[in-house]
Amino acid sequence: MKDKDSAAKLTFWQRYQIPVMLTTVGGAIDTIGFIGLLGFFTNHVTGNLVMAGGGLVKGGDGLWVKLGALPVFLITVIITKRMINITSANKPILSNLLFAEVIFLLAFLASAVYFGPFEQAGTLEVAFTGFLGLTAFAIRNTAGKSVMGKMKPTLLMTGNTTQLGIDLSDYVFDRNNCNMDSLRHSFTLVASFTIGAFVGAVLYIYIGLWAIAPFILSVLYAAIKMRDKQTLKEATGT
Repeated sequence: MKDKDSAAKLTFWQRYQIPVMLTTVGGAIDTIGFIGLLGFFTNHVTGNLVMAGGGLVKGGDGLWVKLGALPVFLITVIITKRMINITSANKPILSNLLFAEVIFLLAFLASAVYFGPFEQAGTLEVAFTGFLGLTAFAIRNTAGKSVMGKMKPTLLMTGNTTQLGIDLSDYVFDRNNCNMDSLRHSFTLVASFTIGAFVGAVLYIYIGLWAIAPFILSVLYAAIKMRDKQTLKEATGT
């Protein structure tokens, strides 16, 4: 019985370790970036657009930086998608994209540590640093829409939280193994993002923008693991 339970747990971890690690990174770095960059989201464009809209009403620095997130994000997506399209199918595309994310996250960290701590939201230093982080996650967002297969989004939690509510409803009113598996998946991702956000915030309190560093290691680990075909299959379902 114990062996069966252990095998089940191992199977779950083999299947979800990469999504969990990437989701934790998303929550952590978005939180660290938001605090350290004075209200700039590295994870997604919509938050920056909302902040820009609020800035138009209430005033404040950094409006142009938040609006600039949109073209930077779009340009990165266009280039990334083009690179995916011209890459041979037998190449480790997802692994390469994650390595590209690591490179931009390292540049993000270097810029944040060199120019920070930041005191004004509208400076060129904040824009340069923020756009490096945004580029890193724009690459992964593009990967999520094109080469991550059945892996649920690892950066944007609105869809995953909605799915969690749907899975809870399905499980409460129709309990079966399939619904339980889906509920376990969506809950794990939402919980991972939340934990990442809290851990990132705590680390920022103690080590400032250096808090970005340990989470880059998680993406590096994922990039290496995604070169293994079996791990890739388990993570993406393809």
